[in-house]
Amino acid sequence: MEQKKKKIPERQCLGCGVHRPKSEMLRVVRAPDGEVSLDFTGKKSGRGAYICPDVACFRKARRARRLSGALECEVPESVWDAMEAEIERRG
Repeated sequence: MEQKKKKIPERQCLGCGVHRPKSEMLRVVRAPDGEVSLDFTGKKSGRGAYICPDVACFRKARRARRLSGALECEVPESVWDAMEAEIERRG
């Protein structure tokens, strides 16, 4: 008998537009209380958007303000700076 192949969920990067497996992407989440943060576990509740774990992709998304549109809220500059520092630290 032939085994069914398990479907791997993919997400599109807001920076470069490339589709990758969800497990390889960084999730940015807007929590129900309005706080925007990085979700390294992928399990926080709230509206999520995905970015490659690459500083260049993050900067592209930041320049084009794509994250604000995807999360349906304005992302403060302090949050942008903190997220960029965290990506650089982990990268």
